[in-house]
Amino acid sequence: MHRILSKTKGDRWIWLIVIMLCVISMLAVYSSTGTLAYKRGVGTESILIKHFFMMVGGVALMYIAHKLDYRYYAGISKMLMVVTIPLLFYTLAFGSHVNDASRWIAIPGTGLTFQTSDLAKLALITYLARTLSRKQENIKDVKQSFIPIMGSVCVVFILIALANLSTALMLFGVSILLLIIGRISVKQIAVVCLAGAVLLAGVIFLGPRRATYMSRVNTFLHPEKVDKDKSFQSDHAKIAIATGGVAGKGPGNSTERNFLPHPYSDFIYATIVEEYGLIGGLFIIVIYLFLLYRCIKIVTKAPKAFGALLAAGLSFSLTIQAFANMAVAVGLGPVTGVPLPLVSMGGTSILFTSVAFGIILSVSRHIDENEALKGAGGKEGAKKVVVGEILEVA
Repeated sequence: MHRILSKTKGDRWIWLIVIMLCVISMLAVYSSTGTLAYKRGVGTESILIKHFFMMVGGVALMYIAHKLDYRYYAGISKMLMVVTIPLLFYTLAFGSHVNDASRWIAIPGTGLTFQTSDLAKLALITYLARTLSRKQENIKDVKQSFIPIMGSVCVVFILIALANLSTALMLFGVSILLLIIGRISVKQIAVVCLAGAVLLAGVIFLGPRRATYMSRVNTFLHPEKVDKDKSFQSDHAKIAIATGGVAGKGPGNSTERNFLPHPYSDFIYATIVEEYGLIGGLFIIVIYLFLLYRCIKIVTKAPKAFGALLAAGLSFSLTIQAFANMAVAVGLGPVTGVPLPLVSMGGTSILFTSVAFGIILSVSRHIDENEALKGAGGKEGAKKVVVGEILEVA
């Protein structure tokens, strides 16, 4: 165990958060997949084993991502954007249709599906962090800085929003936060927001899923005026939370898991609260808030703009997604298909969330190494710090 821990670097609290979320995920998924196992004609243990190996794969990717110097992600971001935009177009045109939405690409010969919006989130955040950090000297220049930034944000937003509006809105919000941190002027940010509002109106009123979006918003705002079939998911999520009480029904004793359509992904928080009560629900909230706190500390300590923007963007994305999932479960927002990061059962969501954690830990590792070198003093330590600073500028 000591040998394993000695090879992991970065913020130890974030590693602990990851371990806790993985344990919670295993317990919640095992408890909530009984109906899914019955429909597939398999045992619950087989689904749990598959989920376990997906978690192991995610942790392995996290380890690899945290060992790679975070400054190399600046170059990778350009390649990711070049790959992501065509993939989003391909998904809209030829992707697998589930619930009237084309969000997935089937991976030939594996039986697995790949959700391109997960890649798009990582690509856009890393690209914005790179662009904002490298354009600081002429950040007010419209042609050199603003147009490339606005174009990337709006293109990715519209391509995701046509099939997955909730994810697109969260990513757009994270992008605006990065623009604020990156010293983009208020006028330019207002222009981006206006462009986003126009695109959002077009998606809601003219997009291929306009009927679904309008129905979900109407169900959320006026649940008493719609058919019970339309409010079925939110109603049973509220029942699960209400019957959980303070201490919950106990692990494996959820009853609403048999009625909720996706108790292991979209509504896994409702299942957790039903089984572990208000205490369990608050514990999950505290974990994600503590994650945000640790990431903010990394942002404030990062010596260069790229590391700070990268850690800020990824941490905002993870926490906003987490609270969006929990808000839907408790009835504070319309029903969406947003998973709870590193807790909900899923494939690409777990893998890309793990990579995001790994990149944040890479930034933290770089900070720790710099502090250790500066603390050691001496000519050799000073030389290493200077080399690191030169690489950062390059």
